Amino acid sequence: MAEKHLHSSDPELAGVPSRHSSSERKNDAYMEGAAVLGGEDEAARYGYVSRGLKSRHIQFIALGGTIGTGLFLGIGNAFTHAGPLSILLGYTFTGLAVFGMMQCLGEMATWLPLPGAIPQFCARYVDDALGFAVGWNNWYSAAITLCAEISAASLVIGFWEGAQSVNVAVWISIIWVVIIFLNIFAVSLYGEAEFWFASMKLITIVGLLIMAFIVDLGGNPRHERLGFRYWKNPGAMKEYPPQVHGDLGRFLGLFSTLVNAAFSYGGVEMVAVAAGEAENPRKNIPKAVRRVFWRILFFYVLGSLAIGVLVSSNDKGLLDAQAEGRSDAAASPWVIGIKNAGISVLPSIINAVILTSATSSGNAFLYTGSRYLYALAQNRQAPRIFLTCSKKGVPYYAVAATAIIGGLTYLSVDPNGGAAKAFSWFQNLTTIASLFTWCSICVAYLRFYKALKAQGISRDTLVFKSRFQPYTAWFALIYFAIIIIFSGFAVFIKGNWDVADFIAAYIGIPIFFLLYGGWKIIKRPKVIKPSEADLTTGKAALDAEDEHWQREYKPPVTIIEKIWDWLA
Repeated sequence: MAEKHLHSSDPELAGVPSRHSSSERKNDAYMEGAAVLGGEDEAARYGYVSRGLKSRHIQFIALGGTIGTGLFLGIGNAFTHAGPLSILLGYTFTGLAVFGMMQCLGEMATWLPLPGAIPQFCARYVDDALGFAVGWNNWYSAAITLCAEISAASLVIGFWEGAQSVNVAVWISIIWVVIIFLNIFAVSLYGEAEFWFASMKLITIVGLLIMAFIVDLGGNPRHERLGFRYWKNPGAMKEYPPQVHGDLGRFLGLFSTLVNAAFSYGGVEMVAVAAGEAENPRKNIPKAVRRVFWRILFFYVLGSLAIGVLVSSNDKGLLDAQAEGRSDAAASPWVIGIKNAGISVLPSIINAVILTSATSSGNAFLYTGSRYLYALAQNRQAPRIFLTCSKKGVPYYAVAATAIIGGLTYLSVDPNGGAAKAFSWFQNLTTIASLFTWCSICVAYLRFYKALKAQGISRDTLVFKSRFQPYTAWFALIYFAIIIIFSGFAVFIKGNWDVADFIAAYIGIPIFFLLYGGWKIIKRPKVIKPSEADLTTGKAALDAEDEHWQREYKPPVTIIEKIWDWLA
């Protein structure tokens, strides 16, 4: 169903022939690029990204963005600090806020599916300075997280016997080259890789949930029913930090899980970044966004519940692995819980999945980082050379600039520790970048909501209309802002002060506002009035293309086709 605001006589489409055959579709990228970049000369000079991501790619990119290494590893840290009930509540509350944010993003990305998306929405609907701050903050965060994921993947390989004798730099080089290969040739290659990576993660987490259920009910080698024994001893909600006792300690323990959960959900917005290169985005993006709620419920809520019944939050093996800073299967609460039940085959399988997850995340962050840079170039907030695309529609200069930052990963293998310490500082700068991105999405949506009303566009005409707006956006915005402000609360508890921890928790705040304020001072852009917000540039070409997608779409007929259409 195309939107009702489609005008075939729109001036953006003047002189553009209608497309009725597959051969004429070769001009789609050119026409869309001409509309968005500001003219045919610009499109001819730089080219434009290609809509090469199929429905199954988009659905599994969304799935992969929901399931990260945090679900296999990172969740363990919050679990030992706060206990099973706190982690269940923390991941549930944060999941609801993330779902609200994704509803906002889905509505904007379906209205105007642009490559990079988020910086462009901020610049169009709020303020040019916000687009600049979000774009560069996201690019830097994606580039450094790419390094972190490459480093994590290379360390995970060391779990297997024989791999320890090989210098870690060798594994870094191999993984780095593989990730660049998946991104530099065609967006469909990136999409295909994410499809298979996400499939492995999906199969693993479903298998773990089923296994946890069976083990808990006594279907294990020891035939011992676990039930909820670990909720009674050491307790469902633990006090954190340890020197704070009673209800306040349990509340702070719960709050600490909100921070951890927010980091675990980081990357869920990737599906909107890919919207500008998706086939039939007005069908595929809403489908992916609507399923975010069920993915959060199924994977994180059930996952945190399963961990809480499998292993004690005071388990010695889990505490020792965290004290040693382990980042492989040995630190996974899933592995420890099932090993405690007498099943020993799991560690290598989980380690392989963690390796796959880290490589998948590196692949995704190189993609998103390059598209943020591409979006900044579209906004004229980065050199225009980053708009240059190959014949396959890949912005290769943007990919190369982001991939080069991956070279910082070699700092993590410095035997003297100095460079490794510098690398950890780089990582600290990204700790709350996702939260700023989510807040910016909510702010952009609130302005988008007002702009639609000011310009006489009814939300009832939208292909995807999110519910309970603008209250959903306000709830998510306030929730994420609270986490940003209090993310480092533990350092303010008496006896806990640590300069490094304080900087790690809060350095992202001045960086973001320096980016925003710097652009504001230099360029002096004004906050955009809702009546003047740009809701239409590039939309007419997308509307025409959307009509073409709807004519081409063939609804599923057989049961197998219907199941596949529902899944992907």
